[in-house]
Amino acid sequence: MSYIQPAFDGADITAPAPAATRRIADDYEAWIDEVWPAFVAAADTGEPFTVDAIATAKKLPDPPHPKSQWGHLPTRLQDAGIIRHYGYGGSARARQSLVHVWIGVPARHREAVARRRREDRAARRTERRAA
Repeated sequence: MSYIQPAFDGADITAPAPAATRRIADDYEAWIDEVWPAFVAAADTGEPFTVDAIATAKKLPDPPHPKSQWGHLPTRLQDAGIIRHYGYGGSARARQSLVHVWIGVPARHREAVARRRREDRAARRTERRAA
């Protein structure tokens, strides 16, 4: 039995596009709003975690520019007083890479930590302007 492939006239494409491993969000701020609760929940556990571990476990989408925008999320979480640096560990996604390990700040201390980070940034800006 021989199989004859029909001619493609371009009118009907029935094969779906290959699925991406993660959905990519269109808007950065909307992406932040979507993934923020997962990282707050991870911080509330009191256990150390990596960003990639939470993103993989919760099946979170990628930001519009994944190579550059994943790194800004921990900075925002730190500025909000939700997480702090805990150490370093390996990344499951980047195999050989060393990545930051984070741990949650207790809820009762978050506002004080956020205020301290704001004050430290303001002091550094003042020092740079004076120099």
